[in-house]
Amino acid sequence: MTKAERADEVAVLVAGAGPAGLTAAITLARYGVATLLVERRTELSGLPRAASVSIRTMERLRSWGLEDEVRAGGVDVDWREWVGDTLLGPGQALATSFPTREQALVLSPTGPASVPQDHLEPVLLRYLRSFPGVRVEFGTELVALDSKAHGVDAVLSDVATGRTRTVRARFVVAADGIRSRARQLLGIGLRGPAQLSSAIATLFRAPLWELLGERRHFIYAITHPEAAGVFVPAGRGDRWTYGVEFPAGPAPIAEYTPDRVTELIRLGTGVADLAPRIERIGAFSFAAQLAERFRSASTFLVGDAAHRVTPRGGTGMNTAIQGAHDLGWKLAWVLRGWAAPSLLDSYEAEFRPAAEHNVRRSADPDGSARGVDQELHVDLGARIPHLWCATPAGRLSTIDLVGAGLTLFLGPAGERWRAAAASLPTVVPWAVHRLDAVTARGLGIGPRGALLARPDGAPAGAWPCDTDAELSLRTAVAALTTGAGSPAGSSPALSDVA
Repeated sequence: MTKAERADEVAVLVAGAGPAGLTAAITLARYGVATLLVERRTELSGLPRAASVSIRTMERLRSWGLEDEVRAGGVDVDWREWVGDTLLGPGQALATSFPTREQALVLSPTGPASVPQDHLEPVLLRYLRSFPGVRVEFGTELVALDSKAHGVDAVLSDVATGRTRTVRARFVVAADGIRSRARQLLGIGLRGPAQLSSAIATLFRAPLWELLGERRHFIYAITHPEAAGVFVPAGRGDRWTYGVEFPAGPAPIAEYTPDRVTELIRLGTGVADLAPRIERIGAFSFAAQLAERFRSASTFLVGDAAHRVTPRGGTGMNTAIQGAHDLGWKLAWVLRGWAAPSLLDSYEAEFRPAAEHNVRRSADPDGSARGVDQELHVDLGARIPHLWCATPAGRLSTIDLVGAGLTLFLGPAGERWRAAAASLPTVVPWAVHRLDAVTARGLGIGPRGALLARPDGAPAGAWPCDTDAELSLRTAVAALTTGAGSPAGSSPALSDVA
């Protein structure tokens, strides 16, 4: 582990222990980077919040060995939306941007998961705390910072006592939410509507699954004229949320008493004598905003601090996690001396198009109705295709084989690429995998070809057929590690996003 020189110094300070902050801290910790994570709350949120975990997010969790633990807190659902007058009445199942089980089997070694955020976050926190060299401090708030090219002086405040201290960090990751103090201190504005509409969400428990039987979906849109809204499963134990949107003006939260909400849930489910146990009734705003920029000197914005989306499409938490991982590995490469600081310029250049797309999608009243053919490319990004491989460790996906450094995939007659990789004067660790002819062809390379992948699974170079292996690899690695422009560039899957 790299260690701070003094107790008040750290390589990276992460502000915020939501999905983005936890993901960034985990990614850094896996590279051995000394990290301090601070959170102004005294504990993690107990609210389900987001409940749809995308394919790419689950691939990331799988790579960390957390897939089974994450799924243990969720429910098994069909990734189609049920639309009907009531929950139990007649209706229809419609396709969504989440792939079906059958589609997921073709696309990935895993699939989407219906898991509430208040189950996912503790799993991530436990995993983060398993790494030495990582400190986690709850009840600690970032209140001031001076961000310069060579580092950041950050002032932290103990929420209980008000005592402050200054921490010196090489980099700061601001994952401190929609009202980000870091973003405000840096003078970075938000673009887009802050109040598209408002909503009231009720968290409750009721035996709906036994009433629904095999009709298990991840979202139920109710069109009843007196109880139009959305039911979403929020974890195990028949835990649900019921949401009602108000297109104009603030949500009339005072009118939504437990008795009133109980009546609406009965109307929406179509069960007149249902006795839901109401746990919480709360209001929130629908906003679709994007930070003017994601970076100021040595401070970077991730998650809701960088992009705020509505619940439409289920992209908020997934976008946050993917952006945080992208920034995390790039910071780690720079701190480990594997790449030049200019690599960090690619964080916003490569990730912003996906964030912009998801913000715009969430502002669209029909954003939840888009098909998998319209949205899957944004979730998967430019990562290589999923193909099953026979390996000494058993049957693994090409996605599973992507490592923390550079991963080189060879055609069956491509051993000279291995020798070329070994001859390169680079400190970046290599993983090399020789594929059979069919799998290689699936990656777009011939028997003598090769593909070089980054830690996010995006190609850093691809050579379908015979070429100068040493020169090709040297050029690709230099482009990535010196920041002179990676062959992967602005990933093709995202550059086409409108």
